[in-house]
Amino acid sequence: MPHALDPAVQAYNRLMANSFRRFTGQEIVADAAGLNASELAEALFTAPQAIVSHGIEADPIFRYANAQALNLWEMDWDTFTRLPSRQSAEPDNGIQSDRNALLKAALAQGYVDHYAGIRVSASGRRFYIEDTVLWNVVDEAGTRHGQAAFIRRWRFLTA
Repeated sequence: MPHALDPAVQAYNRLMANSFRRFTGQEIVADAAGLNASELAEALFTAPQAIVSHGIEADPIFRYANAQALNLWEMDWDTFTRLPSRQSAEPDNGIQSDRNALLKAALAQGYVDHYAGIRVSASGRRFYIEDTVLWNVVDEAGTRHGQAAFIRRWRFLTA
């Protein structure tokens, strides 16, 4: 977990945790507000839920994934954090338009809860995410730094 020691990753972890609390009224991990930077990094990275986040580029690039997410998408940190987030969903069958509508709704409302959709791993393995929170990652001034997803449940799909 060498990336967890990166000060920029640690600062972004804090933004994710604070924003999650701000929008949902819940802690992303137990006692997130009371954890120091390295404790928070470890708690997020080892959480049983999948946690991912992308930046604010025109074609957003993933900037965070915890261990559970890396396993789901079958990628390592360096590969995942270079991936445009749109490539995490299938390009056809209306999934991209559903994903885009979700992202827009979260932008407008701050967060969306109970989202579900199909995603695809690096090997092409499809999986269904559900009971997912998507929220805006913002600082204290409300400046947006990205969007993140807290995926509570998933199941792999056949064929």
